[in-house]
Amino acid sequence: MNLPAQAIPVSVLTGFLGSGKTTLLNRLLKDPALSDTAVIINEFGDVGIDHLLVEQSSEGIIELSDGCLCCTVRGELVDTLAGLIDQLQTGRIKRLKRIVIETTGLADPAPVLQAVMGHPVLMQALRVDGVITTVDAVNGMATLDAHMEAVKQAAVADRIVITKADLPESRDGLGNLRLRLSSLNPAADVIEASDSRANYAALFECGLYNPETKSADVQRWLKAEAFDQQDGHHHHHEHHDGHDNDHHHHDVNRHDASIRSFSLKHDKPVPFAIFEMFLDLLRSAHGERLLRVKGIIEIAEDPDRPLVIHGVQQIFHPPARLAAWPEGKHETRLVMITKDLPESYVRQLFDAFLGRVQVDTPDRVALTDNPLAIPGYSAKG
Repeated sequence: MNLPAQAIPVSVLTGFLGSGKTTLLNRLLKDPALSDTAVIINEFGDVGIDHLLVEQSSEGIIELSDGCLCCTVRGELVDTLAGLIDQLQTGRIKRLKRIVIETTGLADPAPVLQAVMGHPVLMQALRVDGVITTVDAVNGMATLDAHMEAVKQAAVADRIVITKADLPESRDGLGNLRLRLSSLNPAADVIEASDSRANYAALFECGLYNPETKSADVQRWLKAEAFDQQDGHHHHHEHHDGHDNDHHHHDVNRHDASIRSFSLKHDKPVPFAIFEMFLDLLRSAHGERLLRVKGIIEIAEDPDRPLVIHGVQQIFHPPARLAAWPEGKHETRLVMITKDLPESYVRQLFDAFLGRVQVDTPDRVALTDNPLAIPGYSAKG
């Protein structure tokens, strides 16, 4: 399918309880750039908490009830999005430039992304722009230590907003928090909410389609070079064990070590059937562990027009065909964020499908004739 450049961008605003999502949203709602934006605000449980704190209430703000976006309200979210599209098409809404969905502090943003990417009607009219995650500068480290959901929210983000960074009690730990977030998600832009740059333009427009140039901006969206810079020293938390017995570092190892952020690349065209088999095997056997996958693929059958893919766990948006390659080298690049799925396993599986010779390194094992028969790892994890 072609790139849906004209589709309405959907942004997901997430972050753990108390991280400052609602404060940020209040500020954004006053930005003239957010005019013609529908904001979907979730209620948690029977009592609406977040929406009561939103200062600007209008027909553009839609309150969901009966649970969080990650579970019971998912069907209602699809109905709400479909209703917005219907109102736009029938003229009841004259203009709809963007949709912002605020999740609860306990929510995994994945089902929200999947609701857009996996629905046959919604994906024709909407496109996922990005995930914006708020992290509290004062309590962020402790929250990441204690809650795996907070780690996942940071890992899948396109933009991370550090809130409360201007408070005196945040200064001592701010540098370590930034380092930790960069290790979890090297490609995310990290912005402090108190920074003058933390406005509409800095937070949104992080999807594949760049409205200013009216074209796909793969480099800005994929940010594969960030993973090249991290190569060799990214995600080696286990090396800290034994050097620091502090309880905090133990917690960092326990949670963060399960997250892997890395990129795969191949400098020759790939037969579509081969790539499709690799991706199908990975998502059918380990879909829950694929937090997010982005990529640009040089297909052997049509190397001049690359495919762009985007997936969240088992759900992948139909590949978008670009008219031509963006500037730079023609090569397949995949950016992957995984949980409890070893990077070495994915790399070896990729190499096996491509028929590449695997060179042993200390953190890898030799490939076998069966790409799934990798010592020390099983499909059941």
